[in-house]
Amino acid sequence: MAKGKNVLTTGDVAKICNVAPRTVSKWFDSGQLKGYRIPGSKDRRIPLNELVRFMKAHNMPTEAIPVGKLRVLVIDSHEQPKTDLTDRLAAHGNYEVEAAYTSFETGAAIQRFTPHVVLINLLANGIDANGICRSIRGSEEFGTIKIIALANHLSNQEASALLQKGFDGYVSDPSDVNEVVRKVEEATAIIY
Repeated sequence: MAKGKNVLTTGDVAKICNVAPRTVSKWFDSGQLKGYRIPGSKDRRIPLNELVRFMKAHNMPTEAIPVGKLRVLVIDSHEQPKTDLTDRLAAHGNYEVEAAYTSFETGAAIQRFTPHVVLINLLANGIDANGICRSIRGSEEFGTIKIIALANHLSNQEASALLQKGFDGYVSDPSDVNEVVRKVEEATAIIY
């Protein structure tokens, strides 16, 4: 299994849990382990965060899960703030960071980079943050990606609206890298 994979096969899960693939299929079929079937196939896929939840609920050790570095995609049309944020996150050491300037670049980066977390500047020009959020949430393959909005001083109503639209969180002060790191860690706590 490749490090940092977001979705696992029953064979991947069997290796991690040190059980037979048929056992994983039974867990899946009984509803104990959640996931989805590949359309037109009997093959099953289990999101990594669901496997971690299952393993913790059954007191199974999670050390066998090869997670690698947390992949973060920063989306912002403004080059300087984005460069500052990507550089500071990369310097943090626990993150592999990439950036996208447009909605098109975002789609390509998500396909290629498969981030764990997407940070979107809501004030970026030419970037449809809500559209990106809808696309990610509507995808079985990328639905486990955590989406965090970068915005200055949101009201409670605006923050609630973001969460209802599918965002996993927001950062009130994107220039505060400590707050960004805290929000990324909160959003991914179940996985890592």
